[in-house]
Amino acid sequence: MARKYPGEDVFREFQIALLLHNEAVADRLGLQPADVAAAVLLDMRGPLSVGALAQELGLPSASTTRLIDRLEKAGYVRRVRGERDRRTITVELVKGGLNAYDAACEISRRHLESLGLHYTPDQITLMIDLFHHVTTGFRTATKELRETPPLP
Repeated sequence: MARKYPGEDVFREFQIALLLHNEAVADRLGLQPADVAAAVLLDMRGPLSVGALAQELGLPSASTTRLIDRLEKAGYVRRVRGERDRRTITVELVKGGLNAYDAACEISRRHLESLGLHYTPDQITLMIDLFHHVTTGFRTATKELRETPPLP
């Protein structure tokens, strides 16, 4: 199979390494990788409605409900009923909810912290911009994959 862009093998190796790392972190925490992603999203975005969390993760609402159940049972999040409308539910990270995640990621931080020594501040800025655009591309592709019928 012909490669479509320079460095594709390197990028694919990166994807595999990241996928396996995320699975290892989730295993360490006794969670699923999507559960960890949800907890990190809640840390970054703040409390989210169940629907907003489902949309961010690209999951059906039933799957998101089970995910929240697992995170709540494990002590990472809590459901908060709306004050005005008790039917609305917001999911929020509990205080210290990512302590175990941070501890699990300490190993990878230790291995990656020296990367900054190899690049100039301008190069780091460029890489952050690249990560932003790669993230957008993958989010768009993920949405498209989920909305497209499977191949026969």
